[in-house]
Amino acid sequence: MVPKWLRVVLPAILILVWLSIGGIGGPYFGKISQVSSNDATSYLPASSDATKVQNLEVKFSSKKVLPAVVLYVRSDGLTASDRTFIAGRIAAIKTASGIDSGVSPAISSKDGKAVEIVVPVKDNTGLDVNVGNLRAVIAKDAPPGLNGYVTGPAGQIADLGGAFAGIDGVLLLVAILAVFVILIIVYRSPLLPVLVLLTSIFALCAAIFVIWNLAKGGAVALNGQVQGILFILVIGAATDYSLLYVSRYREALRDNEKRWDATIAAFKGAFAPILASAGTVILGLLCLLLSDLNSNKALGPVGAIGIAFALLAALTLLPALLLAFGRAAFWPLRPKFGSEHPHVGDEVVKGLWPRLGRGVSRHPRWVWVVCAVVLLAASAGLLQLKASGTPQSAVVEGYSQARDGQAALGKHFPQGAGSPAVIVVAERSRQSAGKVAVETPGVSTVTILTDIGALPLDKDGNYSAAIPSPACPPGTNCPVITVNPTVKEGKVLLQATLTKDPDSAAAQRVVEKLRTRLAGTGGAIVGGTTATQIDTNAAAVHDRNLIIPVVLLVILVVLMVLLRSIVAPLLLIGSVVLSFSATIGISALVFNHVFKFVGADPAVPLYGFIFLVALGVDYNIFLMTRVREESVGHGTRDGIIRGLVITGGVITSAGIVLAATFAALGVIPVLFLSQIAFIVGFGVLLDTIVVRSLLVPALSYDIGRAIWWPSKLARSDK
Repeated sequence: MVPKWLRVVLPAILILVWLSIGGIGGPYFGKISQVSSNDATSYLPASSDATKVQNLEVKFSSKKVLPAVVLYVRSDGLTASDRTFIAGRIAAIKTASGIDSGVSPAISSKDGKAVEIVVPVKDNTGLDVNVGNLRAVIAKDAPPGLNGYVTGPAGQIADLGGAFAGIDGVLLLVAILAVFVILIIVYRSPLLPVLVLLTSIFALCAAIFVIWNLAKGGAVALNGQVQGILFILVIGAATDYSLLYVSRYREALRDNEKRWDATIAAFKGAFAPILASAGTVILGLLCLLLSDLNSNKALGPVGAIGIAFALLAALTLLPALLLAFGRAAFWPLRPKFGSEHPHVGDEVVKGLWPRLGRGVSRHPRWVWVVCAVVLLAASAGLLQLKASGTPQSAVVEGYSQARDGQAALGKHFPQGAGSPAVIVVAERSRQSAGKVAVETPGVSTVTILTDIGALPLDKDGNYSAAIPSPACPPGTNCPVITVNPTVKEGKVLLQATLTKDPDSAAAQRVVEKLRTRLAGTGGAIVGGTTATQIDTNAAAVHDRNLIIPVVLLVILVVLMVLLRSIVAPLLLIGSVVLSFSATIGISALVFNHVFKFVGADPAVPLYGFIFLVALGVDYNIFLMTRVREESVGHGTRDGIIRGLVITGGVITSAGIVLAATFAALGVIPVLFLSQIAFIVGFGVLLDTIVVRSLLVPALSYDIGRAIWWPSKLARSDK
């Protein structure tokens, strides 16, 4: 027997603890972007050639910089006054904030319509700010008709960072407002939605505080993609778990006069399914630690931490808040002590779920066969998904100066200008490697980094080692100086400008050809923008093929332990896989023919699978744990219908909430997140409305008590 004083003190302590957590973690909402990186190579495994090249490339510079390409274009040809203006802007660029030394001279296009300047932008802190400063400098007082762009790797990363800028504010606000509106409709109560949202927000505060410190210490790698998914995952999952607990608490208030007794009853009923659901998602996310991609690997522990706090808040803060408010939390529809529960077997009971339950019980085989055929037909679109990668220029939706600048650059210079393939090779093999690179079809020019800058290589892989002193005034008898290549750890750095757009499949073929031809030449490795795309896509395909079977196996084992059965877990796994394939099939058709997307990242199906299967199993866990509970007292077939009717409203509400929160990702103008938003949002609704409401109950009803095999319940006469 719990003393009365403890019944007051315990919830008060829990509420105060969570208020403290919110006070500590809340300020970190605006700080988390400080420990986040959107560099494309931050998504790659350490073993990839692109990452190795990036790490070695830093050693060839005293500072961490990224190249930007400043481009000036006049469609009818540059004028003398344009060139005077550009010369003045180059001088201003050299003194601008965030710009490193080594700004190149102006390079004119052959058609006389464009000039490019390569500008090293500091990347130690504030790349977005530094690129913004550069854009302001090049645009200042520009003559009418002279268009200026900042593109190249620095410009692209800055635009991606700008696209993620709304994560801390707009994304969170949209998600919370969407959830709040849905909860108002579901509960028709002004107070209960606030209590549920507070639970979700405090869970997110705790998760952000822990993850910020882990990222600051280098234990996890964060990027905007992982950050956005974390916010949505915690809000959606915490709300789902809260909905289940509120449902149990409302039931318990009908059977118990005192709040404490109702709280204990609700906690006992909700604890196992919520713990199993959260555990399933956590284990599924942790399977991402097997990933080669750093972004996938980061999402594993980051997402698992978020789900753990969602679970903790739903099982501590929310019960304490509801215990404090009691029946008043449900006002004006307060559940009365002694009021009737729905009786499934009574034909006079009205409402959607009793009617649906009766329909399933009368025609179970027709119901599940029709559902399965429809889902299989939708799965046919799976083959239409273009998940072989997307160009870097398509990553940011809407306006991107870097994308427009790259397109303009390709019209007047070799299309690969500004984003060359980077080759690091042993100094003893520099000539042979240079010769191979120059002779490779698709390569425009090759340069070598020297102590006076980058110098071009001839067809034999050599450069002019003796040149007039750059400091000598033109027209005078200049002394000749000896130029040496820059050597770091016995290696030199070459840059191969491609004739094709670095985002294109043609450029990828050139880089792959370079890698093949240079294999065994002084340990040469090839990196750069195009190589990064190649390595990212290859790692994503590897992760997809490895992790999906592992996740299925892990979830199957969890379900077997929870339901003490083999048949029911196999049925549930099969249903969510079918739901996933149907979702991807529909999504592929929508992406190709409605949104006209250029393609999808290879990681999109993996992320969709992790969220849909792990979260889809959540709803089946909510359903089947209640079905098992009802089957013990009423028999399997009656238990299935009773479980469907009792959980129908709460699970559907949870599905709508989760779909709405993931749909909120669409406000961030990043292609990957837009695609995940649609896949998960649509997939959760499909799973909630069709699979969990019709397919699983009908198939389970048709099979009967054998679904519990080999447990004792399979041999029960009830």
